[in-house]
Amino acid sequence: MADAEMTNILVVDDLNEKLLAYRSVLDDLGLNVVTARSGEEALGHVLRAEFAVILLDVQMPGMDGFETAAMIRRRRKSAHTPIIFLTAFADEVRVAEGYAHGAVDYISTPAVPEILRAKVRVFVDLYRMTQQVRRQAEERIVLAEERSRREAAEEANHRLAFLAKVGAVLGQSLDAAVTARDAAGLSVPTLAGLAAVVIPQQRQGEWNVTLAREGPDGTTVEEGIGREVLPPDLPGLIDRVLAGDAPVPDPDADVVVLPLRARGRPFGALALARAPGARGFGGADLTVAEALASRAAIALENARLYQDVEEADRQKNEFLSMLAHELRNPLAPLQNAAEVIRLKVPNHPQVTWAREVIDRQLKHMVRLVDDLLDVSRITRGKIRLKIEVVNLADVVAHAVEAGRPLIDGAGQQFDLVLPPDPVWVNGDPARLAQVITNLLNNAAKYTERGGHIRLSLGRDDGSAVVRVRDTGIGIPPDMLGAVFDLFTQVDRSLDRSQGGLGIGLTLVHRLVTMHAGTVTAHSDGPGQGSEFVIQLPAVPAPVGRPGMADGPVCRTSPTSLSILLVDDNVDGAESLAALLRLVGHDVRLAHDGPVAVDAAVGFRPDTVILDIGLPGMNGYDVARRLRATPETAAAVLIAVTGYGRDEDRRQAHEAGFDHHLVKPVEFVTLRQLLATVAASARAPRATVES
Repeated sequence: MADAEMTNILVVDDLNEKLLAYRSVLDDLGLNVVTARSGEEALGHVLRAEFAVILLDVQMPGMDGFETAAMIRRRRKSAHTPIIFLTAFADEVRVAEGYAHGAVDYISTPAVPEILRAKVRVFVDLYRMTQQVRRQAEERIVLAEERSRREAAEEANHRLAFLAKVGAVLGQSLDAAVTARDAAGLSVPTLAGLAAVVIPQQRQGEWNVTLAREGPDGTTVEEGIGREVLPPDLPGLIDRVLAGDAPVPDPDADVVVLPLRARGRPFGALALARAPGARGFGGADLTVAEALASRAAIALENARLYQDVEEADRQKNEFLSMLAHELRNPLAPLQNAAEVIRLKVPNHPQVTWAREVIDRQLKHMVRLVDDLLDVSRITRGKIRLKIEVVNLADVVAHAVEAGRPLIDGAGQQFDLVLPPDPVWVNGDPARLAQVITNLLNNAAKYTERGGHIRLSLGRDDGSAVVRVRDTGIGIPPDMLGAVFDLFTQVDRSLDRSQGGLGIGLTLVHRLVTMHAGTVTAHSDGPGQGSEFVIQLPAVPAPVGRPGMADGPVCRTSPTSLSILLVDDNVDGAESLAALLRLVGHDVRLAHDGPVAVDAAVGFRPDTVILDIGLPGMNGYDVARRLRATPETAAAVLIAVTGYGRDEDRRQAHEAGFDHHLVKPVEFVTLRQLLATVAASARAPRATVES
């Protein structure tokens, strides 16, 4: 136990309760756990002592985890100390940034005690093995009379440098195949003339083998499947290791097989072989080989976990896209039916009330779907801001226009305070308006009927400042630091009276950060209301540039068009056709791709409104057929679909669509588009003789 008591680890977190929790989890390992509550305090400990591993929180006030890691790496004695980042939110960008600052691993918090202990134990064992190598080297310097002190020191330093190189190389990639090649290649010729990393394939029962050999032209690395690619004396030893019956390494043997372990169980093996007659694996060589196997196991397990996360993320994004499509499809006929009611029964009070209820709930549902997809796009880095110099007052006006119906519907008082002069920022006006609208919607959801909401815009020391304050339910002190986390809501009651998915504030935080700004939450506690403050870098007023202009509005009176409407959702197609006929268009219906192509040739429509997910032939193929057919080549093709990703828009454009609209489409938007189509100067279509 004396050795364990001499081993230090450092835990850095700004919260006392977390430090106590980590100390409790690690207590049974018999380590000297040193704690620090800031990056500065941690650097002081690193200057005074040597640590086997450092557990470092990412989000800390003042000097954050990444800055602290960078400072630790600059000191020669701590340049190779393993650093494990602790974080509650590790997306791809943050993980990459962490590895760039020298991380060897990530642990998501709250940490699973078994995982935390296992990962700490690995690095403690590696540290002790490294110390053992150093001690053995020192003993050999003293005891080996046939060798000089200089030669012994050089050999020890060579081994330590090798272990440092192992740690650096194996931490560079999250690709399992690359990691296996690196582990085998590093072993030759330093440890052996032949090295093999063996990983069983669970489904096929075969072995994935990465084999490195020392040859006359240097080290060669090859990959294969099956035990026959290995020398005949290795498969039997590897079988024993994979079964958990690892033989005790013989220091005099010229072959050694070491397990690659994760969560206490072997998932692979590292086999090392020297030429017959060569010296065996002595104590120091075995220690280095075990350290290499331990580090390779960590790197391979990290690569496997990363691949699992990537696959899960891909499946999640595909699911969200399909979910959005399936949710939008039934919303479209509901919206169309409400619009038919408005046109047919315009002035009946109860009908008007019912239609407005339907309209509000439809908009709420569409907003939830859009928020889900926006979170997916941001986490994948798919959102691209369209930056321009904008007057933030214009952005605020658009946000108020979008958020005011929810506030008015809840009978809340609303005050808007704008400065006398424009406040200019560099930003994407649509995304900034989305940020402020989300804050207004959040305030309306958590403020009682008759409450008060105040939105103000101003300047403060070179920054544009937007404040949204409400008199609502407030935020408990323990929630202030978590309100911007994904799927977090202040009110977790079973009635779910406020609704929502807990992603609106996450979008606010991410989008503001993408604009080089900050957003903070303030509250005096439950029942005391809340205030959210956005700060963005202000810029000088542009020369000759207007503020954010209103979107284009078509004021051309509608002209009758011949329209082919294609959708396999019968309710959606018939309800939209009824609307189009009410405003004077000639509409024909089709419910699958082949019927649509045949109908278009005979009908020769001016416009085809076309769903993408069709039976028989999808919308992209229908569009290509229509573009290739003389009778329909000049028709305006409008995609109306539940698929709204950037990839979907690109595919629609490549297939020949002129426009891409996402369900449910506001009828006024579609009507304006059709009016533009009707008013456009089009060359007369050629008559095709039958």
